[in-house]
Amino acid sequence: MPNVGDTAPDFTAPMATGEVESFTLSDHLDEAPLVLAFFPAAFTTTCMTELSTFQDRLAAFEEVGATVYGISIDTPFTLNELRSQHGIEYPLISDTNRELIEKYDVSMDFEKYGVYDLAKRSVFVVDGDGVVTYAWVSDDPTVEPDYEAVEEAAAAAE
Repeated sequence: MPNVGDTAPDFTAPMATGEVESFTLSDHLDEAPLVLAFFPAAFTTTCMTELSTFQDRLAAFEEVGATVYGISIDTPFTLNELRSQHGIEYPLISDTNRELIEKYDVSMDFEKYGVYDLAKRSVFVVDGDGVVTYAWVSDDPTVEPDYEAVEEAAAAAE
């Protein structure tokens, strides 16, 4: 897992914005600070609460110049449907190949259900130099991030 002070692993993946676009982290550092919010699965209870909470707080992130991105292993088509149904305005990045959860070391299994290689609920804030300035990872998928701490980290990142 990248720790605070580490260079954020670069990646290219499909991004759901209403359309399907390509997203490369290093090409978006001018939008920093970047909030990368990994979540296990679209349309699940805690994930929808988290995504909606980030949506409700989007103005606060925008005030400090931060850009929020959600990331899951769902297809970009599923993520676009989620955005449409739930009014999520920020982009959602698709990691169907599980490359991002591997690079960020945030993979988890739900063995009880026979579901493997989902994203741990986690948040990374990346500054304009591509350096991780905040990292939070939960081994419990029912635990949400401390949204105020994420906002404070985004405000502090340059």
